[in-house]
Amino acid sequence: MHFIRDIYAAKGFAKQPVISFEFSPPKTDEGVRNLLDKHIPALSRARPDFCSVTYGAGGSTRDKTLAIVDSIQRRYNLTTLAHLTCTNHTRDEVRAILDKIRGLGCKNILALRGDPPGGGEFQKTPGGFEFASDLVKFIRNEAGFSIGVAGFPEGHIANKIGRHDDWKHLKEKVDAGADFVLTQLFFDNADYYEFRDHVAGKLGVFVPLVPGIVPILSATQIKKFTQLCGAKIPPPLREKLDAFGDNDAAAVDFGIEYATQQCADLLRAGVPGLHFYTLNKSHSTVQVLKNLGLA
Repeated sequence: MHFIRDIYAAKGFAKQPVISFEFSPPKTDEGVRNLLDKHIPALSRARPDFCSVTYGAGGSTRDKTLAIVDSIQRRYNLTTLAHLTCTNHTRDEVRAILDKIRGLGCKNILALRGDPPGGGEFQKTPGGFEFASDLVKFIRNEAGFSIGVAGFPEGHIANKIGRHDDWKHLKEKVDAGADFVLTQLFFDNADYYEFRDHVAGKLGVFVPLVPGIVPILSATQIKKFTQLCGAKIPPPLREKLDAFGDNDAAAVDFGIEYATQQCADLLRAGVPGLHFYTLNKSHSTVQVLKNLGLA
């Protein structure tokens, strides 16, 4: 398995984009089987540079996250990024989790503050971490990992001051030891370009800032997602989604077209890679990559 910081360095030198896929641990055993036996094999044929596996609110999917990380690495020989959050964990518990991750041969962690289960306000766990930057610093001191963090082109939904204030916290995470940034999903590339230019030009953040892309699968689903994470749907896109209603097949076809155009523009602008939120499905992401000549 490779350090992801080395993957970005090598691909950057070769002037090639890093392609990565994200999965979430399914709630059922059948869902896990479908992910591991159907969708990941289909996606692996697109030859991604790495995969990432999310960590449920409050660490609720910890064991499943690590089991899926292990399966992806062993069965498909793919470098994998394990998500880890501050929520509901003391420092000693995080150290024990890091030992487990290290024992699986996983060299990469996405360090997040995380959300409490059931929503509500984040509360620091006694003996734990208050900010993602604290977790990054702790992991860096433990050594042996490449560390990624999240970035928010439109600002974090919990930051009421605004996105420029939120971007200062990204600078803190990078200064603490983060090697790369994966952004939250967005649909207007102008938001990413403003984010990139500000954090690089004004804050001095020079690690890879990787755009997060989601191919739309359902009008209803994507409206719920964006509400939860605070990403906006541009008015022309919303009009299209409203017209689809419950016609998910039409939404999927449109989602592939929209994501293809969005990614093509980003690649022309020289982004270091594309990080796809697959929603545990393979068809749309693979088709977008085929359209781009990257599969």
